[in-house]
Amino acid sequence: MQTKFTSNTELCMFFILGLTVVGAFVAASLMLVLRDRGVVHYVFEVVDSYPHDQDAFTQGLAFEDGVLYESTGLYGKSSLRCVELESGYILQIYNLSNEFFGEGMTIFNDRIIQLTWKEHKGFVYNKTSFELLEVFDYSNEGWGLTHDGQRLIMSDGSANLYFLDPDSFETLGQIEVRYNGSLVSRLNELEYVKGDIYANIWLTEQIVVIDPFNGQVKAWIDCTSIKAAYSGNVLNGIAYDVEGDRLFITGKLWSELFQVKLVEV
Repeated sequence: MQTKFTSNTELCMFFILGLTVVGAFVAASLMLVLRDRGVVHYVFEVVDSYPHDQDAFTQGLAFEDGVLYESTGLYGKSSLRCVELESGYILQIYNLSNEFFGEGMTIFNDRIIQLTWKEHKGFVYNKTSFELLEVFDYSNEGWGLTHDGQRLIMSDGSANLYFLDPDSFETLGQIEVRYNGSLVSRLNELEYVKGDIYANIWLTEQIVVIDPFNGQVKAWIDCTSIKAAYSGNVLNGIAYDVEGDRLFITGKLWSELFQVKLVEV
């Protein structure tokens, strides 16, 4: 069917409409490009490597006072550990009861706070003695845990991050994590680094860097090169040494823990 125009005015209006549609498409495409340009992409260089217990199903990782703290998972094998970095030697360990699957953990002041997976229970320990001080409840699954100095930050495997009061453990708020408008789900182990939230994405070789104020992805860290050596074992575990400005990563059942340096690509 041919379109007929009865006047030059109609022809001009059709032409303008066509330009408007094309212009809108170009503008939308440009906006996507510009938004992605604001997102940084990293790979990394391995600065150093350290031994890591190959039987440790790493769920949470932190570094403080020159030592690593680690939460491990699996029913019947879950634990909280203090580990010497250089040797991988376990300096102290607390084994969870068999009904608990250990998950994310963080150190807040002189307390260690540890999540469990589907049991809806969290544990608070004395940082020095590992004495169990408190048990608290939450309604969703427990995955990752970190803090920003004032609030705990928790993941549950979705695209949501939850901010909790570190004393009452009440939910203070939450954000959705998005990249170019799309939700980023399966957020797992968390670490707070220089004002940003780093998160492992479960079953991928990617770490995502998140703005804690609006949930927008600021950067992606591609860990494919190091994950290739551990085929079948999931990348999981991020720790940051604030005093030494060192970033560490490892995985579930990995035999090494790596200090890495980010390289923009």
